[in-house]
Amino acid sequence: MGVGGPAARMVSPATEQDLVDQTLEVWASGDEWLLLGGGSNTIVADAGFDGTVIRVLTRGMSIVSPSSSDPSDSSSLVLRVQAGEPWDELVAYTVAKGWSGIEALSGIPGSTGATPVQNIGAYGQELGNSLAAIDFLDHERGERRRMAAGELELGYRTSALKQGLRGLVIAVELNLHDTRAEASVLGGALSRPVAYPQLATALGVQLGDRVPLAQLRGAVLALRAAKGMVLDPDDTDTRSAGSFFTNPIVSLAFSRTLPDAVPRWPLGDQELPDRVIPLDEYAGVGPIPGTRPVPLVKLSAAWLIEHSGIPRGFRLPGSRAAISSKHTLALTNTGGATADEVAQLARLVEARVQSEFGVILQPEPVLVGLDA
Repeated sequence: MGVGGPAARMVSPATEQDLVDQTLEVWASGDEWLLLGGGSNTIVADAGFDGTVIRVLTRGMSIVSPSSSDPSDSSSLVLRVQAGEPWDELVAYTVAKGWSGIEALSGIPGSTGATPVQNIGAYGQELGNSLAAIDFLDHERGERRRMAAGELELGYRTSALKQGLRGLVIAVELNLHDTRAEASVLGGALSRPVAYPQLATALGVQLGDRVPLAQLRGAVLALRAAKGMVLDPDDTDTRSAGSFFTNPIVSLAFSRTLPDAVPRWPLGDQELPDRVIPLDEYAGVGPIPGTRPVPLVKLSAAWLIEHSGIPRGFRLPGSRAAISSKHTLALTNTGGATADEVAQLARLVEARVQSEFGVILQPEPVLVGLDA
């Protein structure tokens, strides 16, 4: 976003061994520390960070084995990717190689090591669909270990890494499908089945259809660009952290109190975190939130924002932070904005949505020294 102050100290390891060694040194020093990949999903306070920033610059990838999910399938593979590898460059590489599994995650900025933290997702794919494991340096234990995807408690824009498990993602292992063998029969390397209505419409196909990998990547990039979600130096709408708020997840019962026009998607019975359900719904019932499965529904944060009275392009008087003119989920730096201005706008959006609909929006970026 181009906001925020300096770090007191920064180290920038570029090899895997240096990354591990320097991270352990920082932890041993007792200093406050912050991991930084691409910085695209991090917003730092104007005062900066009074500690050590570990800037992850490691690069490289290699095939480590056939996919363990189905050893008999010769078309499957596991790709090990260094944490500092730029994510979209990785996606472009896999598409060029004819490997499917992450093509719908095209255009997402940032580094590969950050992707499991919030289980990135877009256009019908999530990282969790392809993640095999991570190579992890555990802060509490001070030791390195491999964690299978099932140990990471991956959910909608969350994981154990976001919910308190502290440490360093050294590398990521991905289960991918090598489509080259079938390409000669089908006329080209094909994507995984299209799983998102808007993407299917853009491609002119039906849900569940497969299309050439490069065609799907191109369609995703075009959709993201139309929403200001692909960086363009000449377009201030793209000076953002992407979607600033996650789509709220609420109980089915609570969703029925909302206007019928609110877009919603049933998620089935799951345990609901305390922070996303009205407490009065459980008054006198007995079980407290999170102790029994509840039918859940995902709502559209963008719809809630626009219909709370905050239009695209909105800004507070005198502020240089604004709602994107293309997409109400993005908060942008129109030029010279401060982190405080961004946080102030975020708080206003949250207050308006809560006042109008009783829904508390949750910020998606990592906020350092900010209250938003």
